[in-house]
Amino acid sequence: MRPLLEYSISVELISHLLSVETTLDPQLTFTGVTSDDRNVIAGDLFLAYPGKNSHGAEFAQSAISRGARAILTDPRGAEIAQGLPVIVIASARIAGALVSSHLYGKPIQEMQSIAITGTNGKTTVSTLLYQLLQLAGRETGLIGTVETRIGRQRLESSRTTPEADDLQALAASMSEQHLRHLVMEVSSHAMVMNRIHGSHFAIAGFTNLTQDHLDFHGNMEEYFAAKSSLFSLEFADQAFINIDDPYGLRLFTNCQIPATSLSQSNPQATWHYTSITPTARGTDFSLRGSGGILIESSTPLRGSFNLDNLLLALAIATECGIDPLDSAALTPKLYGAPGRMEVVDRGQSFNALVDYAHTPDAVRSVLATAAAFTSGRVIAVLGCGGDRDSSKRPLMGKALHEGAAIAVFTSDNPRSENPMEILKEMTSGISVSEPSAVISDRAAAIAHAVSLSLPGDTLLILGKGHEVGQEVAGQTIDFDDRVVLAAAIEAQS
Repeated sequence: MRPLLEYSISVELISHLLSVETTLDPQLTFTGVTSDDRNVIAGDLFLAYPGKNSHGAEFAQSAISRGARAILTDPRGAEIAQGLPVIVIASARIAGALVSSHLYGKPIQEMQSIAITGTNGKTTVSTLLYQLLQLAGRETGLIGTVETRIGRQRLESSRTTPEADDLQALAASMSEQHLRHLVMEVSSHAMVMNRIHGSHFAIAGFTNLTQDHLDFHGNMEEYFAAKSSLFSLEFADQAFINIDDPYGLRLFTNCQIPATSLSQSNPQATWHYTSITPTARGTDFSLRGSGGILIESSTPLRGSFNLDNLLLALAIATECGIDPLDSAALTPKLYGAPGRMEVVDRGQSFNALVDYAHTPDAVRSVLATAAAFTSGRVIAVLGCGGDRDSSKRPLMGKALHEGAAIAVFTSDNPRSENPMEILKEMTSGISVSEPSAVISDRAAAIAHAVSLSLPGDTLLILGKGHEVGQEVAGQTIDFDDRVVLAAAIEAQS
C-alpha cells in the first residue's frame, strides 16, 4: 500500500544521509521506493538486496523498464546491474531502510509507536493493545503476523514485520490519516535483516524467548542478541519486559533504556497480578501497576500465557495515557488474535480450539491451559513445518506426547521436505500407541481426532492457527484448520 500524499528525496540528500558518493545527478529525485520490481511506479528508487538464493539486482532491468529512476544496491548488485544508474553502498539493506524512512518523513516517529517482540505472544499482545486503544477512542494502526489495520481498514499481512520500504509506506499512510498510535510486531528476522533501521519507537515490549528459528540464528545466544537489539537507544525510548521469563530477566537487568518490569506473581515487579481466579467464562483478576495503580476486571482469555499477554497490553496502554478505570471497563470486551485459542463451535459436545502454537514451550503451555478447564481428555493434533528449525521437532513431539491424553502427529507445512521424515523426527524416542496416531494427511488427522472426541473432552488443532494455506512441494493449497475442523465436526454429527 502506497501513501496518498506526494513525497520525494533527492540523490543529494541520499548521498548526505548515507555518506556515499555517486555519479548520478544530485538533483535527481525519487518519489517512492520498493524492493519488489513488480511494484515499481514511475519515479521510484529500486532497492536491490542480496538474498538467500538470488540477488535483487537480477530484477534491476525489469525495475528500470517499469519506471524506476535508479537502483540502490551493494557492490555485487552493481556488477549485476552494470550499465544501469546505481547508488552503491556496502550495507544495502540498512541504506534502503534509512532512505525509506526519510523519504516518508520518519512516519513511525510521528505517531506514538509501540514495538512488541518475543517468541510467543507478539500477535496476541499487539491485538489486545490495538483493541484497547481503539475502544478508548484512540485511532490506531496495527502491523503484525495476521493482519495490518489502518484504523478500521484491514489488509492481509505477508510476514510478521514487512520489508523496510513497505513498513515505512504503511506507517506513512497511517500518519496521513492522523492515527495517534502504531502497534506492531517486530521479529528477530526483521532485526537481523535491518528492516526497522530508520525507525524509532516510543515503547518496546518483550514477551518471552523460547527455542525457535535456530535454523536462521544458529543458537539461542544469537537469537537473544537479535531480540535484545530492539531495546537500545537507537530503536526505543523505554521498555516493558516480562521478568518471569529467564531471558526477560536478563534483558531487564542489562537494558540500555529505561525499563519497567512485569510479572504474574512477583510483587517486586512494577506490574504484577495480586489475584487470579479462573471462572467458567474466563478469568477474574486484579493487578497493581506503576504508582500503585489498581485494575480489577475480567477477561474471556484463559491460560497463564494469555495473562502474561494481557498484563503487557494493559501496562503499555496505561503508559499511552489510557485511564486504568477505562482499561478495567474495556478488558472484558477484548478478544484474542485469530487462530490463538480460537473456539470452533458447531454445537458439538466437546471443546474444539485452533491455536498457532509452533514451539515446544507454546505447545506445553497450550496443553496445560486446556487441561485446567477440561473435565475429560485433552486430544491434540500437531505437526512441524518443513525447511525450518529441525532441532525443535523432537521437543515438540515430546511436549505433545506428554501433554495430551491422545496425541495425533501430522503434517504442518512440509514445504520441500518429505512429511514422513519430519514425522519420524517428531516421534523420535516416542512410542505412539492407539488411540494416539501418526497420520501424515492433516485433514485426515483432524477428522480422526474429531472421531475420538467425547463429551467433556477438549480437542486442540495446533501449529497453523490463522493460516489459510498449506505449503506442500512448492505449492500452497487452500487449508484453514478452522474450516477443516468445523467440516469434520459437522460430518460426525
